[in-house]
Amino acid sequence: MKYFDVFNGDADGLCALHQFRLAEPRPQARLITGVKRDIRLLQQISGTHDAHITVLDISLDSNRDALELLLESGCDILYVDHHYAGEIPLSDKLTVHIDPSPDTCTSLITDRLLGGEYRSWAVVGAFGDNLHTSARQAAASLSLADPAVAKLQELGELLNYNGYGLSITDLFFAPGDLYKSLMPYTDPLEYWEHSDVLSRLREGYRHDMDSALQYKPIRITQAGRIYELPPEPWARRVSGVFSNLKAQEEPSLAHGLLIRNPDDSYRVNIRAPLHNKHGADTICRGFATGGGREAAAGINSLPQDQMALFFRKFEEIFNPGK
Repeated sequence: MKYFDVFNGDADGLCALHQFRLAEPRPQARLITGVKRDIRLLQQISGTHDAHITVLDISLDSNRDALELLLESGCDILYVDHHYAGEIPLSDKLTVHIDPSPDTCTSLITDRLLGGEYRSWAVVGAFGDNLHTSARQAAASLSLADPAVAKLQELGELLNYNGYGLSITDLFFAPGDLYKSLMPYTDPLEYWEHSDVLSRLREGYRHDMDSALQYKPIRITQAGRIYELPPEPWARRVSGVFSNLKAQEEPSLAHGLLIRNPDDSYRVNIRAPLHNKHGADTICRGFATGGGREAAAGINSLPQDQMALFFRKFEEIFNPGK
């Protein structure tokens, strides 16, 4: 029997898979992953037959065609996610645990499925997904001191930071390799103490964030703030954590981040207001390469001639009373 573990390369995908494989090791599984925005991962194995496939933290709606092919080919699929799914295929080969609520993530859904057995890793994933309140609520049951919770937060943010880029070459570590570095550790605090990976990520994060913080918004309205960073690897790496930081700074506002692609289109990050985590996916799914969840979403390639439409939709969704 063939096994595949298909997962988003961000903190949430990494920590969800790590929980599952601590509970049920599957060393023979082939890892299928990529940068944060490389979400149509099932296409890579769409010709597979009669396999067991675990899919974590990638939109079912974006993978629908490949998913249906795999089901027709006799594959048994476990699908766990928190993004917009659309209509879920009916098949006795498909087991689905999808919860698009804005205060949860795939790591927290996995934690529920496993009865909290590896909850500290779910906390890491939730912090990485900028769900600070949910992460702290989950951490409260572990009776951790504040310094320990702060370490889990840093770990989640650094794992998430590594996932953003135009391609693997932008990243410090390929997500599959980063996952393998987690595998020996049941306790994320042990990983925080002993992993050589974090020192490199910590240094890169500090450098990239220092550069990003030099930039001011290009657009400020009652709806929110929109930034633009230059088309450089450091900017692409820091785009997710920078967007999360700005959302934390002004939780009543929405935030957008633009970075120009090589073809002169724009890669877009959107964060809904933390005080009202709705609407990010609505904006992004209105464009051909957009998707995500209610609290955080993105567009891979926004044509320049659609920028005015994007700004208008941003105002309509996040400042409807205007």
